[in-house]
Amino acid sequence: MKIDKVIDTAFEPISNAVASVIFYNISIIGLDIKIVLVWLVAAALFFTIYLGFINIRYFYHAINVLRGKYDDKNAEGQINRFQALMTSLSGTVGLGNIAGVAVAISVGGPGAALWMAIMGLFSMSTKFVEVTLGVKYRQRGSKHDPEAISGGPMYYLRSAFDRHGIPYLGPLMAGLFAVCCIGGTLGAGGLFQANQAYQQALIVSGGDAGFLAGKGWLFGVFMAILVGLVIIGGIQWIAAVASRVVPVMAILYIFSGFVVIGLHYEAIPDAMRTIFEMAFYPQAGLGALMGALLMGVQRASFSNEAGIGSAAIAHSAVKTNEPISQGMVGMLGPFVDTIIICMVTAFVIVISGAYIDGEGMEGVELTSRAFASGISWFPYVLALTVFLFAYSTMISWSYYGLKCATYLFGERDSVEGIYKSIFCFFIIIGASTELSSIILFTDSMVFAMAIPNIIGLYILAPEIKRDLKVYIENLATNHHAA
Repeated sequence: MKIDKVIDTAFEPISNAVASVIFYNISIIGLDIKIVLVWLVAAALFFTIYLGFINIRYFYHAINVLRGKYDDKNAEGQINRFQALMTSLSGTVGLGNIAGVAVAISVGGPGAALWMAIMGLFSMSTKFVEVTLGVKYRQRGSKHDPEAISGGPMYYLRSAFDRHGIPYLGPLMAGLFAVCCIGGTLGAGGLFQANQAYQQALIVSGGDAGFLAGKGWLFGVFMAILVGLVIIGGIQWIAAVASRVVPVMAILYIFSGFVVIGLHYEAIPDAMRTIFEMAFYPQAGLGALMGALLMGVQRASFSNEAGIGSAAIAHSAVKTNEPISQGMVGMLGPFVDTIIICMVTAFVIVISGAYIDGEGMEGVELTSRAFASGISWFPYVLALTVFLFAYSTMISWSYYGLKCATYLFGERDSVEGIYKSIFCFFIIIGASTELSSIILFTDSMVFAMAIPNIIGLYILAPEIKRDLKVYIENLATNHHAA
């Protein structure tokens, strides 16, 4: 038996046990609903209402903050606002935007696309809260690196329980988040991304008869070197690369989408009508409506990761003395990820009619087929896009895991070196093996992060509301709040 099969077989019962807890289903009107999904949706709705629809009311202001209109050049931090947003986006804009949307439409119908966008809109509020808290409770410097800044749910979770007189629970919840984050980054950020990038590279290089056949390890070494060269330099290098790669890959993908949509321009009115009708008045009745809603909401939640807490780690290094202002920038993440990029994918799939011929659940192959209807050579563009998406996700998630590792084991060079080496090694494993059980386990770890994180967000919600009120008052009086 091959080594990967031995590992997969041994890990399968553990993986299934963890996944059965994290992705536990309840049945409502014959539909299975994941508890973790309800947990994420409830938070998005709560914070949107609790903060007075901040996602809509302050959207324009958020863009101005991102543009640098309120910047303070003397503020503490390591990266600028745009770099922080791009680093966060590089962790969320990935295969979920290509394959996840296709899954939603192939299972839930075209109406799922609209529900994805609606969920993306509400998720902006959750992202605002966690990013604000990440900046507010960040720690500056350490004995080994006075310039370093560390932040994220680990730090605000510890403080949240301390403030409410339960000091023993804070470190426990923060530690739980950190452990789950490390597990998630190694698997979802390393194993899975390398595996999918290799699979797409294999397809365009000739499949089983091509050069890369049986050379997953070689592809993995190449990816590991590219990732290693960036993550050695820390958050400044990661942010510098992300701020260049993310806009390029997003523009490339969106432009390709607009080309296909343009080629099918006569079908645009029908496609829009189909999406809206299937979202609210599906022919198959209530069950189909709920199916479209649930699938759309699920894929949106899984794509933009609002509530998971990862974005708070990236944004914590930003140069600002005003946490609320960076929260405003952070909430643009789900808008770009879910409302713009995901909807381009959805529109291409619906307008091309590629989903009609599909049988059952489909992922990246449906997206590839839809784009190929307008651009025959698109699989090559898709291969490049998947590579860039995977690469950018790896470098961002490596930083998230690193910050959790140094939180647990101390801000030491040895801890950083060991973690970075392990992360790069997992990239090689991911590209050269089919470790399906480990990938399921690490997916579970990623969504387990939402459990302690959102508890902390609820506890600190009144504090955020007070800070927001002060920020808005300052904005109104002197137009200089950041």
